[in-house]
Amino acid sequence: MTDNGGILEHAAVVLEGSARSRDDAITEAGNLLVAVGAVDDAYVESMHDRERSVSTYMGNFLAIPHGTNEAKGSIRRTALSFVRYPGHVDWNGNPAEFVIGIAGVGDEHLALLGKIAVIFVDEAKIAELRSAATADDVIAIIEGAS
Repeated sequence: MTDNGGILEHAAVVLEGSARSRDDAITEAGNLLVAVGAVDDAYVESMHDRERSVSTYMGNFLAIPHGTNEAKGSIRRTALSFVRYPGHVDWNGNPAEFVIGIAGVGDEHLALLGKIAVIFVDEAKIAELRSAATADDVIAIIEGAS
C-alpha cells in the first residue's frame, strides 16, 4: 500500500494493537508516528511525560496521547497514528479501545483534536471504527470528518 498523502498513513494504522497496558499503548502509538517519519524518537518519551502530567483519556473508549509543548521540535510533520484494541487497554481505570497518537506542527494539533472530537461524539462513527476491516476504512472515516 502507498501513502495516502494525508495525516493518517496506512503504515500508522493498527487494527489489533499488541499493547496490554496504558504505557505500552502510548509507546505503540508513538512508534507508529516515528515509523512514518512524522516525529523523532524523543517525541515518544514526551508522550509519556504528557501522560504523567495529565491523562489523555477522553471518554468514549478514546485516548489521544501526544507530546508536551517542549517536544514540538521533535515533530517533523503533522500526523496521526491509530491503534484499535478490541479487548481494551486499561487507561487509568478506563477502557481504551481506540488510541490515536497526535503530532501537530505549530497549532495544527488543535485542528486534529477537533476532527477527532467530531468523530467520537457520533456513536455511528465509533461503531464504524469498531467494525473497520482495513486501514483504508479507518482512514476514510478519520479523514472524512469535518
